[in-house]
Amino acid sequence: MADQSINRKSFTDAFSSPDFYEIDDLLTEEHKLIRNSIRDFVKKEITPNIEQWCQDAHFPEEIVKKFGDIGAFGPTIPQEYGGGGLDYISYGLIMQEIERGDSGMRSTASVQGSLVMYPIYKFGSEEQKKKYLPKLASGEFLGCFGLTEPDHGSNPGGMVTNFRDAGDHFLLNGAKMWISNSPKADIAVVWAKNEAGRIHGLIVERGMEGFTTPETHNKWSLRASCTGELVFDNVKVPKENLLPGKNGLGAPLMCLDSARYGIAWGATGAAMDCYDSARRYALERVQFGKPIASFQLMQKKLSEMLTEITKAQLLNWKLGKMMDEGKATTAQISLAKRNNVDMALKISREARQMHGGMGITGEFPIMRHMMNLESVITYEGTHDIHLLILGHDITGIAAFS
Repeated sequence: MADQSINRKSFTDAFSSPDFYEIDDLLTEEHKLIRNSIRDFVKKEITPNIEQWCQDAHFPEEIVKKFGDIGAFGPTIPQEYGGGGLDYISYGLIMQEIERGDSGMRSTASVQGSLVMYPIYKFGSEEQKKKYLPKLASGEFLGCFGLTEPDHGSNPGGMVTNFRDAGDHFLLNGAKMWISNSPKADIAVVWAKNEAGRIHGLIVERGMEGFTTPETHNKWSLRASCTGELVFDNVKVPKENLLPGKNGLGAPLMCLDSARYGIAWGATGAAMDCYDSARRYALERVQFGKPIASFQLMQKKLSEMLTEITKAQLLNWKLGKMMDEGKATTAQISLAKRNNVDMALKISREARQMHGGMGITGEFPIMRHMMNLESVITYEGTHDIHLLILGHDITGIAAFS
């Protein structure tokens, strides 16, 4: 049988970041140092391997410890708990650079930081913080976030996963679906209803009897990210594993705000990679005796791409400043997530056409980004749900309960 592996010579990572409005001038030297170190990491550890990982639907478990070593997990978590103690612009830049490499790799990092470490830090006891956060930050533990259910995606308040008091422990029953990291996760932050119907967060550990994590196979998107279910069959959860700091649907939604913020930056990174690949390809590809970059339609496409990326970069920077000041609202975060993912998906489609037939091959990152972004535009709030979140903020009228 012929060797189907991808030619490694195709993976010279010549990425050059667009910065048409000199947004680097808005960044501190520390921001640029962090951004450049993650960019170098991506060029060394991700881009030489990501096409093969995706072709093989392989999640590289070794990347977890490497992410921990470079501080990609929980960068805004205080240093006393193993985090980086960084600001939100730093966090955004880290997500931008990792997703420039691959959306699935960014999903691994952002789930760990925003959806596992963040709720333990914000809502957990001091004992929980000390027990779990340093191991999550270092990559010794991998975590996942259990909110979405088979019958409850955009309506998480309708969840049926539940727990009841069984004396010295809780008994947890139900199932979660479309959970990034679940097949390999050491712990899961799970949201479930108590006997009164109130939503609480619980930390469920691998090895607890009745807790299983079946993997989801045959994905056309996020193929280098491991996705699965969380199934709870009378799982005995120690009472000390209940997150005591906050309950109600507002608690997991706060986590989603943090994750959506990271996605707004991450999707911009994917768009930047598609644009840069299209720009270089257009300058190198000769048709009718001259580079295709000399044709008006190609220049139109590149000009529109750069315009939208520049707008997204400015949007991210301003949102990051508001996050650091504690002023960013859910609707403002929704606007950025929706706009930037939609922008990135459109740019990936245009870039695919500019690459012609080569755009569907693994010799270029375009088709992989395009398939990944079809998931990113759906998870952490669908494209349409974010419109309705913004519409509620504009009109004061909720279009859904």
